[in-house]
Amino acid sequence: MPTSEEMRAHLDQIPNLTVSANVPLARHTRFGVGGPADLYAETGAETAFLDALRAAEGAGIPVMVIGGGTNLIVSDGGYRGLVLRYRGDALGAERNRVTAGAGAELQRLVDFTVDRGLQGLETLAGIPGWTGAAVYGNAGAYGHSISERVARVRFFDGTQVGEFTHAECRFAYRESVFKRHKEWIIFSVELELATGDRAELRRTADGIAKTRNEKFPATMQCAGSVFKNLLLRELAPAAAAEVPTEAVRDGKVPAAWFLEQVGAKGLERGGIRVADYHANLIYNAGSGTAAELCALIEDLKARVRARFGFELEEEVQYVG
Repeated sequence: MPTSEEMRAHLDQIPNLTVSANVPLARHTRFGVGGPADLYAETGAETAFLDALRAAEGAGIPVMVIGGGTNLIVSDGGYRGLVLRYRGDALGAERNRVTAGAGAELQRLVDFTVDRGLQGLETLAGIPGWTGAAVYGNAGAYGHSISERVARVRFFDGTQVGEFTHAECRFAYRESVFKRHKEWIIFSVELELATGDRAELRRTADGIAKTRNEKFPATMQCAGSVFKNLLLRELAPAAAAEVPTEAVRDGKVPAAWFLEQVGAKGLERGGIRVADYHANLIYNAGSGTAAELCALIEDLKARVRARFGFELEEEVQYVG
């Protein structure tokens, strides 16, 4: 296996690829935690991305692919290998069809569609992160998910670049086939939208973004909600019986409701805290570590498990 220096020298020969060594991953995660990666490389070109990926894998160097880093918790020890980031962010529209690179910020995509009077993504306003990750995790809010508008996804499956139709993406609540095949890399998505009133769409998007930004300010080092909400129909009868009718929204029970019942608000572990006003919002108060963040998450899961008999599932992803 080549050394990091040798691998960097090789990667430096790939056109359109920017390579750095010993990059603190805290810079690239919204939680602001994570130690250094031996190597960090990024590009907006598919060819450069695939050349870097194949070069590292061929040399036996571990590779981790990241997007916007919104939902990542990276170990304090960092990553021994190559962290690779695809930044292709082109947006295009033809009638009601919109194409978006995986590296396009989701808010930019929402604004792009709203400005063209295209309806279907306005409820995603204010959600941080990139488009590829939104498809990967089937991001959504206010009763809608991005999957409702996905027509096709272009991706790399480890062997070749191909496309999946909506049905082949196997979307479910905060799930997709890509989440079950973490080694697959999304490059772009094609969305089919409806025609709407531009002014009304803008009012809706701006109102939702304002509400979300009040709960999850852009300056707050957090991933938004840490745990997935629960489908009422999938809860054990004993747990479901405790949920008041007014807590159920579109057939889902907010994870925050269960967390509130076990005293989550205001809990802290070192520099990591649960917000006083939202039990499913964990943030880095400024000096928190990944170890403290993971410990607090495990504490919350244990409290809900002991009280209600089920396991909360994280929306965040762990690295290292």
